[in-house]
Amino acid sequence: MDPNGLIDFIAAAGRLKRLPRTGWVESGVPDPESVADHSFRVALIALVLADENGLDSLRAVRMALLHDLAEAETGDLTPSQKEADPEGFGRAEDAAMDKLLEKLPEAIRGTYRAAWREYSEASTDEARLVRDADKLEMVMQASEYQGEGGDRRKLMRFWHASINGEEARAVRDAVKARSRKP
Repeated sequence: MDPNGLIDFIAAAGRLKRLPRTGWVESGVPDPESVADHSFRVALIALVLADENGLDSLRAVRMALLHDLAEAETGDLTPSQKEADPEGFGRAEDAAMDKLLEKLPEAIRGTYRAAWREYSEASTDEARLVRDADKLEMVMQASEYQGEGGDRRKLMRFWHASINGEEARAVRDAVKARSRKP
């Protein structure tokens, strides 16, 4: 492995530590979480839910860690920004992921690209679980911001995430129930 290629890859991923999540910024959250903060907790949720459901937790965690990596190049876009030009966004995201992975050895690059594609297409149970984990993490973060005094009206849009997996929905509903308590 080319150490410089690995250094470049890790440095690019490190930009996610300084990239605030756009939806929280738009909602007026002071000092919002970074994309890296979000990805870490998505990976942890995916690990636990995959193990609980007898799925391949390594595949799930790999997808969770890679799912927002392209944002190191594209920036963090909200769903409405992505929906404004889905084809353009898709091409930009593909190009960004290729650029980020190009410094890695071909075998690893292929594995990571396949995992990212699997997530993007929601083509497996693990990918669908990670997509649920992504949304569940957002709901949990909204609950935490609200608990810290965030404007409930501005955070409401994050509470309506469509989660398909039964266990992830149960956790989302429990988070909602807890947030209603004084």
